[in-house]
Amino acid sequence: MNTRILIGVRGMTKEAGEKISRLLLDVDGVAKATPDDGQIEVHYDPSRLTVMDLLRVVRGQGYLAGML
Repeated sequence: MNTRILIGVRGMTKEAGEKISRLLLDVDGVAKATPDDGQIEVHYDPSRLTVMDLLRVVRGQGYLAGML
């Protein structure tokens, strides 16, 4: 069963959101990643990933990110 979270990303442009979403989708356990203005909606399997795992992907691109 997937869990849905919103990740807030400070200063993220639309292009950057699309790139980060693609990176998140490459992570085993992420089912869906949809960018919007300043946030990304992520559906993931909590038995395989933690919220921190997802935040590390976003922060690895140089953005400040946190769960909304």
